Amino acid sequence: MKPTLFYCYDSYCGWCYGFSEVIKKVHSHFRDVLDFEVLSGGLILPDPPQPIAVAAKFIREGYIRVEELTGARFGEDYLWHVFNPEKSDWYPHSEKPAIALCVFKEYFPEQQVSFAAGLQYALHFEGRDLTDDAAYGPLLEKFNFPEGLFYENLADPKYKEQAHYEFALCKQLQVTGYPAVLIQVSELKFHLVARGYTPYEMLEERIDNVLKEISQS
Repeated sequence: MKPTLFYCYDSYCGWCYGFSEVIKKVHSHFRDVLDFEVLSGGLILPDPPQPIAVAAKFIREGYIRVEELTGARFGEDYLWHVFNPEKSDWYPHSEKPAIALCVFKEYFPEQQVSFAAGLQYALHFEGRDLTDDAAYGPLLEKFNFPEGLFYENLADPKYKEQAHYEFALCKQLQVTGYPAVLIQVSELKFHLVARGYTPYEMLEERIDNVLKEISQS
């Protein structure tokens, strides 16, 4: 049985968006020796939902740093909402994209890393509102996921429960910031190999060290 790599992220996390290319490269390089599981952390779960104006100043101050460090680019359609929060109809909330990921994982588990990255690109580059069902259409087309099946499952309480289980699991794993990458080496033992944005070369070396330790034990 292969060890499992857990990628704890949130679709609304800008640093996770910047980390997308790194985790896709990690998946491509290590998928023969590691199982991959993407977990949604539930970064934004206000009740009731709050307008983007609440976070706009924080995003305006932070997105350039993400671009500088990671090379990712935030799209004009996304940034419009950040710079015009008083005109935006966005109420960011992590629940629906987390449910969408749970649905997707059930049918295409081997592509969950790519789908999570696709969710982030849809939001941060294309400026799609992930609380709106229509935002998922282009992604479903890209992954050849039948729309009727997807939307039927998106409304199923079972997947909402799964999403909230993932939020709780990230807390149980003591993840306090995103992105985070852990490798489970036994039932109770996990190695934290990335906390926050981590360049690929550094992450590759840490994963190799964990795999070496596993093979020696």
